[in-house]
Amino acid sequence: MTSDISVYEKNRNLLYKALTEMGFEAVKPEGAFYLFVKSPEPDAKAFSEKAKKHEILIVPSDDFGIEGYVRISYCVSTEQIERSLPSFKKLAEEYSL
Repeated sequence: MTSDISVYEKNRNLLYKALTEMGFEAVKPEGAFYLFVKSPEPDAKAFSEKAKKHEILIVPSDDFGIEGYVRISYCVSTEQIERSLPSFKKLAEEYSL
């Protein structure tokens, strides 16, 4: 048996499209369950802390060897991603993206 991974593809495409349209720079993955998004400020940890004010949990990717980026998981429900988009929009506006 194989798993139906189409929901991950749907979530990836939804999140990638929305974030890039908001002005974020992101690397579109081919086989992972998370996006690497470039921090709009030099300190990805500070960016991650600001995201928490909008109830967004992202992880600085410095520990994964990619400085200046954050990881955003999309292995959640599509509805959860859809509900998060207004918060990401507010975060983008905070950075004037």
